[in-house]
Amino acid sequence: MSRAIDRLLRDERRRARPLLLRAGLLAGLVGAASVVLLGVSGWFITAAALAGMAGSAVAMGFNYMLPSAMIRLLAIVRTGARYGERLTSHAAAFGALARIRPALFRAICAAPVARSLALGTGEATARMIQDVDAIENRFVRLSAPASVAAAALSGIALTAIAGIAAAGATALLLVAFLLFGRLLARRLDAPGRAVQRAAGVMRQDIAELLVAAPELRCLGLEDWASARIVASADGLAAQQQRQAQARAWVELLHAATLAGAACLSALLAAEAGPALAALVALAAAMTIDGAVPLLRTFVEQGAVEEAEARLETWLAEDEAAVPADPLCLTLRFAQDGAMAHPPGSRLLLAGASGSGKTTLIEGLLGLRALPADRAWLGRHDVAHADPARLRRCFGWAPQDAMLIAGTVRDNLLLADPGASEEALRQAVHDAAADDLVAALPDGLDTWIGEDGGCLSGGERRRIALARAYLAPAAWLLLDEPSEGLDTATEALVIARLRDRLARTGQGLLLTSHRPATQALCALRVDVTAPLLRAAA
Repeated sequence: MSRAIDRLLRDERRRARPLLLRAGLLAGLVGAASVVLLGVSGWFITAAALAGMAGSAVAMGFNYMLPSAMIRLLAIVRTGARYGERLTSHAAAFGALARIRPALFRAICAAPVARSLALGTGEATARMIQDVDAIENRFVRLSAPASVAAAALSGIALTAIAGIAAAGATALLLVAFLLFGRLLARRLDAPGRAVQRAAGVMRQDIAELLVAAPELRCLGLEDWASARIVASADGLAAQQQRQAQARAWVELLHAATLAGAACLSALLAAEAGPALAALVALAAAMTIDGAVPLLRTFVEQGAVEEAEARLETWLAEDEAAVPADPLCLTLRFAQDGAMAHPPGSRLLLAGASGSGKTTLIEGLLGLRALPADRAWLGRHDVAHADPARLRRCFGWAPQDAMLIAGTVRDNLLLADPGASEEALRQAVHDAAADDLVAALPDGLDTWIGEDGGCLSGGERRRIALARAYLAPAAWLLLDEPSEGLDTATEALVIARLRDRLARTGQGLLLTSHRPATQALCALRVDVTAPLLRAAA
């Protein structure tokens, strides 16, 4: 059975087939033009030198114009074709990446809770950037076989001018170069894989420590954090050194084969004269050099395979599309006879600190695992429901809401990318953030920095509330929505939320330790830790 990553790449190659065919043709033109250019240049320079040594009469009779014009033409063709090949192959690669990265992000978001929570920010970044970049290199190298084939045919044809022996020697050396190069490249498979993994570990360490940087400074743990990053960097450097050592053998093979091809071809073509021997020697050398793009593909194979394997672990989870079922209409908790609460109900999730209120809310969103038979949406047990289906039912404002580096509008549209301007302004009004937005230099289009760094804590909370309100959902999940707000702002937020619930008919699941906010809810659900523990 083929892997999800293989199917995805196959689809992308099919979609990019016209570009890849064009890139292959241009790469072939580059390979052929490079071999002929170097061969003709060698012949021309040697012949011109011999003509000059023979005296002024011979030099005057030597035709400089035609060969030099041919050399200029070949140089122009090679440069133009190389530019076109790079442009076309990268266009195919970038088009594929524009679809692969969103597919990977969607797969990570839809993954089982235990796996998605285990993926750190740095590791996720490594998957999205480093591993996908390895796939980009694979796309860019797809034109390599065409370039090698064209260079081989051109080189063998030129060396054949001096006899079958020179052509045969060039062909044999080319085949030996590719075979031994493939064998040496296999030594790079393990280091290539290790580099991908070590880079992911280092990114993860850096991401974790950056998040905790203020606390680390306050606790005087900068040296400990630095030592941890240095250890990760040393691990990466060690793997990169292994990779570089293996690459050195490949480079040595390249240099030795190129020199051997040039010397052997020149020796076999010696009887044809110095000018022709120079043409054959340089054509043979360029034939070997023309095989380098394919050899680079061999060299990068280990890193590409590791990247594909790492991506496969997530893409395989994204095989099934989420059914477009209507939003669930009933919420039940498995306690006291499992009472049903239709949308429009207002439930206060109560309990001591640490009792599991936030855990329950995150479980309803598929962000944490809940035991079976504890909560349902409609007839779906939350423990077994598709997380994407669960999330369509809720507008969520978490206790520690994160904002992305962008504008207010960017952050709000995360909940509903197709929201109208009127819907945006209504959500901002309902969150009591309209005065805040009006005071910003560019209104909704004001840049608020990483995690809303340009805003205060209370302002960030209201923007997060507005984002939750914008989601087209039957229920609102609000975790401590008035925390950090002054009394007057809290009162305004509560009054507008009450109006919103009456206007939209949305249900509310609320956690709050503040009496004024608790008063929004008519029903109280006591959450205790045993409710969230799986039965033995």
